[in-house]
Amino acid sequence: MSFDPRRVIDAMAALPLGEVRLMEVCGTHTMAIARSGIRTMLPPNVRLLSGPGCPVCVTPCEVIDAVLELAMRPGVILATYGDMVRVPGSVPGDNLARRRALGARVEVVYSPVDAVELAQKNPGSEIVFLGVGFETTAPGTAAAVLTARERGVKNFSLFSMLKTVEPALRALIASEGFNVQGFLCPGHVATIIGERGFDFLPRDYGLPAVISGFEPEDILGAVYLLLRQLAEGKSLVQNEYRRAVAPDGNPLARAMMERCFAPRRDLWRGLGAIEDSGLGLRGELADFDAEKKFGVEYREASRPTACRCGEVITGRLGANECPLFGKRCTPEDPVGPCMVSSEGACAAAYKYQSV
Repeated sequence: MSFDPRRVIDAMAALPLGEVRLMEVCGTHTMAIARSGIRTMLPPNVRLLSGPGCPVCVTPCEVIDAVLELAMRPGVILATYGDMVRVPGSVPGDNLARRRALGARVEVVYSPVDAVELAQKNPGSEIVFLGVGFETTAPGTAAAVLTARERGVKNFSLFSMLKTVEPALRALIASEGFNVQGFLCPGHVATIIGERGFDFLPRDYGLPAVISGFEPEDILGAVYLLLRQLAEGKSLVQNEYRRAVAPDGNPLARAMMERCFAPRRDLWRGLGAIEDSGLGLRGELADFDAEKKFGVEYREASRPTACRCGEVITGRLGANECPLFGKRCTPEDPVGPCMVSSEGACAAAYKYQSV
């Protein structure tokens, strides 16, 4: 769709609505909203909140602590995306960067297949890839595991932190104090699961949803479509991002995921344990499961200091409402993952001084 920003802003202001709270469920949207100053363009009665759409941010301390312990195992090389290197565990300042300084072998890679190639180049070491992301990155991670099996690369394994969006949104909607009237849905995830992947929002909860692209015009247009649904008393899934998102998404990518992964109970920062919200390797691929190969255990972790990332990513708190924001917690010295990730709500607010 094509929207004229000035006309859209005027049309928003003319809608007969009271206070409205909308939530974006994509870290790329969070950063684009802050960078373009979209919040300053909206009517004063409309507030945009950040949801659990940053995969780094939703990974809880218990999992990070297990990763840090695994990094210190003899013979292990952790392969990871760059954002994970500075994410702290339950002890502030304890992250993969610190563990690397203490002797851990941590390599930053740009794709899961890079980790398979790293394993082939280092036959004397165990390469563990930290698989982080939602449905968007899951097919590529699955391809890497299947490639390792086809090539007979036995020193490669996956530590799966992959998650799926629908169970998290259901848990969020069912949580105490939930107060959101519509969802700006993630365009990247929708390319995989399609428009129909968000049908549950209007069908089961009466909440409008709009799938959006990532340009400022896309986001403004999607917000307007949400507000118009609310003004007209409608509850639908609308697809603003038709140039990339089909009704059924990408069946081949979903087939790759299903061939490799099965749903499992998983832990989320701010939401706790959610049934069928994670993706674990199927039994026939157990040889590539790092959790099983290394006997990974999760220990209950206390919340680090006063970090309130869990409240930020569930829409209960604005990033700059956290008492640590911009003081004790900065991108140079982060306390929580929302200030670390390139898609984090706190990092976006700090960089662009948005509200």
